[in-house]
Amino acid sequence: MFSTIFFIILVVVSIIFSALISVADFRRRIIPDVYLWPLMLSGLIIVAWFPWICTFRDAAAGAAIGYALAYFVGWLFEKIRHSQNDAYPPIGMGDIKLIAVGGLWLGLANIGYALILACILGGVWGALRHRRYIPFAPFFIIGGFLTLITNLILL
Repeated sequence: MFSTIFFIILVVVSIIFSALISVADFRRRIIPDVYLWPLMLSGLIIVAWFPWICTFRDAAAGAAIGYALAYFVGWLFEKIRHSQNDAYPPIGMGDIKLIAVGGLWLGLANIGYALILACILGGVWGALRHRRYIPFAPFFIIGGFLTLITNLILL
């Protein structure tokens, strides 16, 4: 009984901070750490106490690989496409840390699915709205939740 209530509280807290991250990225083009840390902490607790999606080792590997991959892609985009006139880099550190948190929640096997969904959703949104800047966080969060829900259904 207690574990179910605790789990529900963690999920609600995660949804609230995910929404705050999405709003912040849309409005200010920044993902504050004050919103990322509770999302990371709730993910750590869920993976440690409720390992139904992935093991703790898989979650740690997902976070490390997600961070490294996002950092490399951000570095590569900055070297290739970033002009000196742009005020913002193509991929910010908040996005990189968010992908690491997503890797923690989803594990190594599922982080790729969330990233693919996020890129498709963000690309379609950007094309329909003719935007130069696409806030990645909302689409990554949607992709992560869809991946999580799909895995829960398939369990």
